[in-house]
Amino acid sequence: MNEPRAGTGLRRLVHEVQSLELGESTGYEDGRLVVSEEQAGALFDDPSLAQVRLGCASPGQSVRIVNPLDAVQPCSKGPGGGGVFPGFVGPAMPPGHGETHILRGAAVVAAGDLPRAQEAVIDMSGPAAELSPLASTHNVVVEFERSPEAPWEDVEAALRRGVLRLAVQLADAALDAQPEAVEELPDPAAPDPEGRPRVGVVTNLQTQGKFKDVFVYGRSLSGGLPTVASPNELDDGAVVSGQYGHPALKNPTLLHQTHPVVAALRESEELRLAALVLCPEPVEQGAKELVSAHAARLCAALGLDAAIVTKEGGGNADADVALKMDRLEEIGIASVGVFAEMAGRDGTGPPLVVPPSRPGGMVSAGNYDERISLPECRQALGGERIAMLDTPATDSLELPVAVIYGALNPLGWGRVTCSEPA
Repeated sequence: MNEPRAGTGLRRLVHEVQSLELGESTGYEDGRLVVSEEQAGALFDDPSLAQVRLGCASPGQSVRIVNPLDAVQPCSKGPGGGGVFPGFVGPAMPPGHGETHILRGAAVVAAGDLPRAQEAVIDMSGPAAELSPLASTHNVVVEFERSPEAPWEDVEAALRRGVLRLAVQLADAALDAQPEAVEELPDPAAPDPEGRPRVGVVTNLQTQGKFKDVFVYGRSLSGGLPTVASPNELDDGAVVSGQYGHPALKNPTLLHQTHPVVAALRESEELRLAALVLCPEPVEQGAKELVSAHAARLCAALGLDAAIVTKEGGGNADADVALKMDRLEEIGIASVGVFAEMAGRDGTGPPLVVPPSRPGGMVSAGNYDERISLPECRQALGGERIAMLDTPATDSLELPVAVIYGALNPLGWGRVTCSEPA
C-alpha cells in the first residue's frame, strides 16, 4: 500500500457488496460479506452497554428497521483503519490522501432508543424503500440494551465508537481482495487546466448539544466559526454524526462520506469542485449571522464563483442556509441552497420557515408533511413497536414522510422530481 502523501489526492479502492450474512468469522470475498457477531460484539465492550445484537437487512427483504440512529460506510486505510474516522478511530488529524478501501453498498446501522432521538423507520422493500438511502444498502444492524443506571451520554458514546470500529473491521476484511474499481480523487487545490468555474460546497452541521451534534475530527463545531476542509477528507470519515433528530432530514455519517453534492461536482465536466466549507448551525440569531458572514468571507478568499449550501435539521436550519445565500449573493458569489419544505399535508402551506431575501438558486428535497402508506412486513429490527402509533412495528402504517430515514436528505441524496401538472 502506498504511503499517504499530503496534497496528492485520494485513491478509493472500491469493493462492491452484493450479499450479507452472519457467520462464524468476518470475511469478504467476491462481493459476499460475512459478519461474525462474536468478533463484532467485542468492539462494543463497554460498561454502559448491557448487550449488543446484530441483524442483517438487505435490499428487497421484507424488513423494517425501527429507530435507526446513525449509519456508516465501512472504510479502512490499513489494518485497524490506518487513520480513518479521525478523533474516534484514528488520530485527530486531517485525512483525505493515500489509499482508502471502501465497502460500497454496505452500511453499519445503529438502531434503538436514545434521548432526543425522534422515531424513524427504514423499509427495505415497498414504497418507502424508494425514499431512504439505507434501503439500497446491505445493512449490519446493531441493536443494543443500556446497562442499568448507565448515563445515556456514555451509552451513546460507546455505541458510536463501536459502530465506527465495526465499520473499520468490515473494511479490513477486504484489504487483500482485488477491488472492483479504483477511483482517483484529485486534490481540489490543484490547478484546473480547463479553467472551469470554481464551485464550493458549504455544509452546515447541526450543533444543538448532546444527541444533536455532529463531529469534525472527533470534536463539535459548536461555538466555533466555519472551517475549510478538503472534500476528500469526507471519504475517510472526518465528519461523524451524533445527531438523532428530524429523521427525514438527518445526514448520517454514510452520507457525509459519500456527500451527494460533492460527488456530483466531482463528476461534472463543466464545473470544478474547489472547496468544502464546514459550518456550525447555532440557534441564536446573532451567531447565525456571524457564521454566515464568515462563511461568505472564506468563499471569497477561496476565489469561488459559486457555492452550494446544504443544511441539517428542520425549520431553524432554513435560516442558516438563507443567511449564507444572502451573504454570498451580496459579494457576487452565485448561491444555490438545498431545502426541504414544510408545506402541510397538501403542499399548499408556506414551504420555508426562513427564505433567502436575495435572488439565488433553490432546490427542494421534498415535503416533510406529506403522508405515505407502508405495507406490513415480516421482520422488524431495532424495536418491536412504533411508539407514535402504539402499534406493532411489523404492521401496515401511515406515516408522514418526516419519519422516513433520510427521505428529504439536504445533502442532495434523493429521488424527488418535479413535473408539470397533468
